[in-house]
Amino acid sequence: MKIAFQMDPIGAVDINADSSFRLAEEAQARGHTLFFYGPDQLAYQEGRITARGCDFTVKRVQGEHAELGPMREVDLADFDVVWLRQDPPFDMHYITSTHLLDRLAPGTLVVNDPFWVRNFPEKLMVLDFPDLTPPTTIARDLETIKAFKEKHGDVILKPLYGNGGAGVFLLNKADRNLSSLHELFTGFSREPLIVQKFLPDVAKGDKRVILVDGECVGAINRVPAAGETRSNMHVGGRPEKVGLTERDLEICARIGPVLKEKGQVFVGIDVIGDYLTEINVTSPTGIQELERFDGVNIAAKIWEAIEAKRA
Repeated sequence: MKIAFQMDPIGAVDINADSSFRLAEEAQARGHTLFFYGPDQLAYQEGRITARGCDFTVKRVQGEHAELGPMREVDLADFDVVWLRQDPPFDMHYITSTHLLDRLAPGTLVVNDPFWVRNFPEKLMVLDFPDLTPPTTIARDLETIKAFKEKHGDVILKPLYGNGGAGVFLLNKADRNLSSLHELFTGFSREPLIVQKFLPDVAKGDKRVILVDGECVGAINRVPAAGETRSNMHVGGRPEKVGLTERDLEICARIGPVLKEKGQVFVGIDVIGDYLTEINVTSPTGIQELERFDGVNIAAKIWEAIEAKRA
């Protein structure tokens, strides 16, 4: 198949951690051809969805891991699969790219389905499963957020469309910084904030569970660094081998059919203790760590699901 990756600069990725690199590596091993372009190079031109980018090959040598061909313009309708893999922020630039990629259906398969990526971003899809999630409020109004904090004590405050642990704050019951943080966030963004009841179980780790076409294939545990509340690997969280609990499987059984129906082939959910906190559909990570811990080729499972859809 002809595969295009819409992603952040491939030359900067960590080949031992980046999921997009691993997906490209596995695609190449299966005989597929690869094309790379950045989201800024996506365009609508008189009825065609085009991109300016490069054919590429990969090898597992950091710094020499991507060999790029000459820049050229392509019609994305000529591709079998387009991967939507750039990282958030989930802003209007990101949303616009999903609208453009929508126009490739049904001839080209976009993974994950951009319509539902747009309508089910990380911290909003979980609202469909309130019995699985910690108490949550989404608001821009300071008094609403204050009332939630007064009711629940220790809370986590974070941007609604952030990623990688950026801008995440733990506010304990005696903390006096809520108004200042609200002023800071609302000063540069018109987006609401999300506030959740703090889960002390995060000290034991924040579990990343990987689902492929709605089926759970394994999990890793991300343990916060000393002195940190955040467990994201972007900010020093340590990945560890972990098994799946009955609660994890219950959560996956509830959300898996929805993910499959909405064309979300590669998804990473976050579970702290017994609670689902996020459903990551934009550019989830974790497959390389899971492959090393469990000895299972997760990238192959993802491509098998995609190849079956194309067949």
